Amino acid sequence: MRDRPGATKLNQPDPNVRRILERAELEGVELIRFLYADHGGVIRGKAASRSRLAERLGTGIGHTVAMMAMNMLDQLQEVEDMGPVGEVRIVPDPSTYVPLPHAPGAAAMLSDLRLPDGSAWAACSRTFLKDAIAALAAEGYTLLAAFEPEFTLGRRLPDPSGGPDRLLPLDDSLCYAGTGFDTAHDYTIKLMRALETQGLRVEHCHPELGPGQQEVSVRHAPALRAADNHVLYRETVRGVAMRMSMWASLAPKPLADQAGNGAHLHLSLWRESRNLFGGDSEVRDWFVGGLLAHLPALTALTCGSVNSFRRLTPRSWAGAYAVHGLDNREAAVRVCSPLGDSGEPNLELKPSDSSANPYLSLGAVIHAGLDGIKRELDPGEAVDVDPDTRPGRYPRLPSSLEEALDALEADELLMEALGPLRRSAYLAVKRSEAAAFAAKDASYELFHHMRVF
Repeated sequence: MRDRPGATKLNQPDPNVRRILERAELEGVELIRFLYADHGGVIRGKAASRSRLAERLGTGIGHTVAMMAMNMLDQLQEVEDMGPVGEVRIVPDPSTYVPLPHAPGAAAMLSDLRLPDGSAWAACSRTFLKDAIAALAAEGYTLLAAFEPEFTLGRRLPDPSGGPDRLLPLDDSLCYAGTGFDTAHDYTIKLMRALETQGLRVEHCHPELGPGQQEVSVRHAPALRAADNHVLYRETVRGVAMRMSMWASLAPKPLADQAGNGAHLHLSLWRESRNLFGGDSEVRDWFVGGLLAHLPALTALTCGSVNSFRRLTPRSWAGAYAVHGLDNREAAVRVCSPLGDSGEPNLELKPSDSSANPYLSLGAVIHAGLDGIKRELDPGEAVDVDPDTRPGRYPRLPSSLEEALDALEADELLMEALGPLRRSAYLAVKRSEAAAFAAKDASYELFHHMRVF
């Protein structure tokens, strides 16, 4: 019988399967986590035992549709077609198999959420990014990307009065200071080795501005791999810390009075072997024009939490104004000068953090940039000053999650790209988070973001 259009057989042979089974046995792996990112930005999943891995690589693991209507507080939202009735499958991508050095005996794969017949589910975030990549490819482009995350390393301390735990930073070192390297050295070496074992090539690391704040950046990759890498990065940063009796938080603002943690998104657009963002590039300018045109709405996806907007403020190098500029770290879109003669020019989107679902974030960025190219959107003047020193001259990005969600709902392009089920669920989940944290004090918000991200 002929397959339905768009259907994919879950038991289709894959050349990676035998390699995975052999690796799991050789490396003593007992549990293999099938990971995905939900609409709250939380990394979730289920695990298969090694004894059932061969079967589950074909069938996936059963999963309720309701989980994509769950917010970051584990509060289920009312979303049509995401209630107690209905099944999807968590189907791993065998090419993403990696060991988890921080969890001996465990490995992981990044996964799609599919319908039982194997076809794509309309609320799968990873599929959303795949579709955006396909839209780029249809125009003859490919995109390389890398997230540049920061995190706060410390220890989680109970409140003596019974309130929420708080994060005590590992040190009080200064930005880029040698003491920051030394106090975090043992952790950093273990983290780097773990990331490299998983195929994430570490490029740079340094202590950042805030107490206990670290930045470890990994090399760029094709768009889907870049988002997969960021999921693994988040899991590994926290897993290594927990194995060392510490706590690492990638939350945008785990400490209200300290520097925020960004996950700046670096992008370069290619046609065959040529980087189209180099030199005096019209394509780059149009791509920037698309980003700026959709940026108020994009922030609902790239800065995906209530806590994000504590970080996204002027004069914090977070890119709070919808402007672009060459090496301007207060611009939302920084045109980066290349490192040396062999360096590749790229764009940096600064309003981006690790509370976002990286598949939705990067997919939406691609749709916005491609729209700019198709419509040849003028990005306007390049700004070579701190935009906050010119009051009223430059557009300010949303200052709250609610404001960003309003902008997203008003953005026809991004709403159409998300599709009916995905956008309904995302808006419901995020508006519920905004309401939940508005009803509580700041310590409640800071604790839950520190705990979850």
